[in-house]
Amino acid sequence: MKAKWFVKGDWDGFIGLFIDNLLQLLLIATLCPLVCGIPLATVAGLILPGAAVSVVAGNLFYSWQAWRLAKRTGRNDVTALPYGINTVSLIAFLFFIMAPVWQATKDPVKVWEAGVFACLVSGLLELALAFCADPLRRKAPRAALLSSLAGIALTFISMGFAFQIFASPAIALLPMFLIVIAYATRMRMPLGIPAGLLAILTGVAIAWGLRWAGVPSFTPPSGPVPFGLHLPQPDVTAWQALVSGGALWSYLTVIVPMALFNVLGSLQSLDSAEAAGDRYETMPSLMMNGAGSVVAAFFGSAFPTTIYIGHPGWKAMGARIGYSALNGVVISMLCFFGAVTAVLHVVPLEATFGILIWIGLVMTAQAFQETPRNHAVAVAAGLFPSLAAWAWLLIDTTLRVAGTPLEKALPNFGSSLFIRGVLAMNQGFLITSMAFASIVAFSIDRKFIAAAVTCFICAGLSATGLIHAFKITSGGVEPVLGWMAAPEFAAAYAATGVCLLALHWMKRFDTAKKK
Repeated sequence: MKAKWFVKGDWDGFIGLFIDNLLQLLLIATLCPLVCGIPLATVAGLILPGAAVSVVAGNLFYSWQAWRLAKRTGRNDVTALPYGINTVSLIAFLFFIMAPVWQATKDPVKVWEAGVFACLVSGLLELALAFCADPLRRKAPRAALLSSLAGIALTFISMGFAFQIFASPAIALLPMFLIVIAYATRMRMPLGIPAGLLAILTGVAIAWGLRWAGVPSFTPPSGPVPFGLHLPQPDVTAWQALVSGGALWSYLTVIVPMALFNVLGSLQSLDSAEAAGDRYETMPSLMMNGAGSVVAAFFGSAFPTTIYIGHPGWKAMGARIGYSALNGVVISMLCFFGAVTAVLHVVPLEATFGILIWIGLVMTAQAFQETPRNHAVAVAAGLFPSLAAWAWLLIDTTLRVAGTPLEKALPNFGSSLFIRGVLAMNQGFLITSMAFASIVAFSIDRKFIAAAVTCFICAGLSATGLIHAFKITSGGVEPVLGWMAAPEFAAAYAATGVCLLALHWMKRFDTAKKK
């Protein structure tokens, strides 16, 4: 069989993948000015073109990879791996790295520098982890990896956008239910229209219909659309930030877990593709995954890229090789000509949030479904730190809106809210989430030495300030790095590790006694 670059089913695949990628770009265009203070002109002129370079490079690579596989195997049913900006990293970098820098400095340049630094370090870590991803995946309990991801999905990906949906029910609630019901039932939509596209078109029709009827449910942005030629600009800011480092290294507590998630998620996507009949080589696939983020950082984007889940879904709808390449080309054209933000003048963003709700639901459900049944309590334990981080975000936002510094409000909390406990759990919460789930999962399996080692690692992380360490200043909450930054936590984790070692010897003694 001769491999074809484009077949009829690629149109369906392109529409679905294009909507996924476009949604990430719209989130960047909306949340960067809103959450991080980065002007829309910078987003349209620098960040989006940089993101487009990484997206088109990855899409072309994975299309070429699929073409090679088809040519080598003589098959014409090979489907390329879907690829684009990582939703989870996008939200994590915005809220946990760039937003705190904005709150501390009110300098959009420093915010952008922090973002490209995080993107570059994430990409470099992914490149390094590509060489040891398989052993890492075998050793870590699945509950630890999935519960921390589910915690982000449930809170930062879903809840905030759920609030926005219920604040605009007339234009957002029906599209959300359409997406959730269509994806949950896997029913084919009328005329074969992708469910995401149908939901968005429904939201657009309702919003403009109400607007023409005089109901102010949707108000397009008033600012001008930055149409024009925005070519990607090579930039060494990310490298300079990496060399100088400084306070940005404290954000490794966010960057390292996200890089790990990207690699492990990509491995799962490769496994899923192999189960569907397309076996891709692990090393080059993961290397391109990391390289895409590095390229993005050197062209001014603050957001990593990754292999998307859902390869079997694209394959089932008939997509083959060309859908990925076409997506990269179209996305890059939208970014290079400043047309991404023009979508916001037509499409109410609330109508697209149903896709994020679905992602959050699937990721949370997956954490329980894809782990051993007896590890469900470990998954639940891993959710606690994310819930604490979400609680702190709400508290911090409320205080800032009220114009009350935390330092001044702290005595008023009293015993009604243990704010220091919230802050301690919030600092390095992604690592803590993985640790909690790992300790419980290892203990359930009576792997007490592995659980003890995890506790001792947590003791070291607490001692150096990578988790639980913070200080309250006039500017808010700041992480603390240094020896014995959180001594009480270091001692508690170490003591727990000793107890687990004692349980291991008790188990061995009981086993020997029974013999």
